Amino acid sequence: MLLKTVLTRLATTVVTLFGVAVVVFTLVRVAPGNPIAMMLPPGATEEDIANLTRLYGFDKSLPEQFVIWLGGVLQGDFGTSITLRQPVMELVLGRLPATLELSFMALVIAVALGGTIAVIGARKRGTGTEVGLDLTNGAVLSVPDFLWGLIFVLLFGVLWPVLSISGRVDPRLDIDFTTNFYVIEGLLRGRLDVVGSTLSHMLMPAMSLALPLAAMIAQLLKQSLKEVLHLDYTTLARVRGFSETAVILREALRNAALPTLTLIGVQFTFLIGGTVIVERIFAYEGLGNMAIDAVINRDLPLIQGIVILFAALFIVINLLVDLSYTLLNPRLRHG
Repeated sequence: MLLKTVLTRLATTVVTLFGVAVVVFTLVRVAPGNPIAMMLPPGATEEDIANLTRLYGFDKSLPEQFVIWLGGVLQGDFGTSITLRQPVMELVLGRLPATLELSFMALVIAVALGGTIAVIGARKRGTGTEVGLDLTNGAVLSVPDFLWGLIFVLLFGVLWPVLSISGRVDPRLDIDFTTNFYVIEGLLRGRLDVVGSTLSHMLMPAMSLALPLAAMIAQLLKQSLKEVLHLDYTTLARVRGFSETAVILREALRNAALPTLTLIGVQFTFLIGGTVIVERIFAYEGLGNMAIDAVINRDLPLIQGIVILFAALFIVINLLVDLSYTLLNPRLRHG
């Protein structure tokens, strides 16, 4: 059953990525604007434009361009960035670690914060505390992540400047790492200065991304806990002398967490997508910030590479969530 599910999803993944490739390739080429003209100085001649157009293959028909590009992609070659003059895959993989670290930090904050609020709300169900938490969750959820980013910049970057509001790490630090996973490699190398600087720069953008997700987690998990707490086995745990908090943490939480796991997986993909605007606000050197620059500069190869990578990430994360849910739910595992 599990193997069949994996094979089916993998086949679907290939079809989905191909569809994304077709749509993205077509849209970026029919959009107005000439990327070649943006590369050349104002005094460039028609011959210069024609030569550069041939160099990037823009003189061929759209189907020919797509076949050539797709052939390169299948070999791991996404082309060369028009503006940066570097291989697209090299640029994308260089920025991807920063976005993944930011997204993972935001996810950890959201799960910790949302889970704590959900447990408190379930523990105080039927009281004014639960009502207050529900109102707070609704207020937090009504504010989009980019607006939280602007609020944090105003509060902790302008009015009370205690946190870094731009960049990924202190530029004064000497960083000679093998990878761009600064937190992980910094811990492995014992470079706590790099780790601390990276985390301090990530804190505000991560909180901006985490707050709306934390509110959703809190609402869903609290409701699931309230439903589970009425079941017989939780009543038996109370009879055996467990406190209400112990009943929630030891007995109810494990079963109530399954729907929340699905929510976290689905929303994590949207969280990664949300890094585009948030990274721009904080001048964070991630993939989202690069995507905006690519769109502004009409860098077609770079746009295509970033979108394909984002699509692949979304599909892989959803696949892992589905498999995790299957493994954790006995009815699906043995169905």
